Amino acid sequence: MASRIEDYALIGDGHTAALIARDGSLDGGKTMDASLLLIPEVGFLPPDDPRIRATVERVEKELLVDGFLLRYDTRVTDDALPPGEGAFLACSFWLADAYVLLGRYQDARALFTRLLSLRNDVGLLSEEYDVKSGRLVGNFPQAFSHIALVNTAHNLTRRSKPVEQRSAWVAETQT
Repeated sequence: MASRIEDYALIGDGHTAALIARDGSLDGGKTMDASLLLIPEVGFLPPDDPRIRATVERVEKELLVDGFLLRYDTRVTDDALPPGEGAFLACSFWLADAYVLLGRYQDARALFTRLLSLRNDVGLLSEEYDVKSGRLVGNFPQAFSHIALVNTAHNLTRRSKPVEQRSAWVAETQT
């Protein structure tokens, strides 16, 4: 079975991706997946499309737990893993990037600051954060978390934001 983002790549013409994004899910509305936050970053839809705002709102409603983002709801998704894994840190950084694209800079900075506070004594992050135990869990150190941290830092501190550049470049090449 292909991963969620690979499913997008396989069906990723603009029309199909737009239909999937309309209800904010990858499987007809049954479950949410935080990878949907990447839709405007990779150019499936422009950041100002109302479906992007709706998707971010639904991701927040269904996957935000104590201020951190789950990749998907493990209680309703059959992924052969036991329910209840921690919040994926990369996904929380993706949410901060989505906030930047939506002009929600205060929310983006607040989430970024909260994520930075999770680093250990030498500045490293793991794959996940367990909000119940208040500790880093999963693969450690996790490159995806650190790459997402760097991307979000750039998006928050640069006049020319990488997330906007990628989104605009892809949109320009498709017109």
